[in-house]
Amino acid sequence: MFKTRKEIVFVILSGIFITNAVVAELIGGKLIQIGPFVMSIGILPWPIVFLTTDLINEYFGEKGVKKLSFITACLIAYAFIILFMAITIPAAKGISPVDDNQFEAVFGQSMWIIVGSLIAFMASQLIDVWIFWFFKNRTGEKKIWLRATGSTVISQLFDSFIVLGIAFWLPGKIDFDTFISSGLVGYTFKLAIAILLTPAIYLGHYLIKKYLEKDNLQNNKEHLQK
Repeated sequence: MFKTRKEIVFVILSGIFITNAVVAELIGGKLIQIGPFVMSIGILPWPIVFLTTDLINEYFGEKGVKKLSFITACLIAYAFIILFMAITIPAAKGISPVDDNQFEAVFGQSMWIIVGSLIAFMASQLIDVWIFWFFKNRTGEKKIWLRATGSTVISQLFDSFIVLGIAFWLPGKIDFDTFISSGLVGYTFKLAIAILLTPAIYLGHYLIKKYLEKDNLQNNKEHLQK
């Protein structure tokens, strides 16, 4: 472990991916308003998830993203189990700076969206991987923007409506019109961020490629010596 630079890159990207995915779930209960539009603050970390997904796809392949997605889904479920236990254990009265009502008001909201968010996460990740490799198999190493942005644009369309549908519309917390409008707002925001992140994707590719060059040179040298 950690014998090659490629292993280090995978661990770093995986850490960034998992951290942002878990944090997004934990803060998802807070709603923010941008002009006339309302959306979950949980959208905030997802652009980083998009970026790391594309970089992992590029350097570690379809299996790398799928395995990491399943691991992350399990870790999200684990986090919610711990939250459920933390909510059920009563706070020390007169001592704890955060009482039970305050704690549940913040973290209890996240408990309602666990099923929807997990299903949406896995569905969008698998769709993202399929679309990414659909484009890459046809364009080779060219048109990074097409496979990176294109996969995000399509996968997040499903993600935006799946999580809202399961967590809010099906239980009757919002009506159909609100479900559609909220889904479109969230998707539009993600779409805009995905487009704005295109230069960051190229920068990430450049930095990782430069970082891995030393390993590639060393492997070529050892091959020639044999």
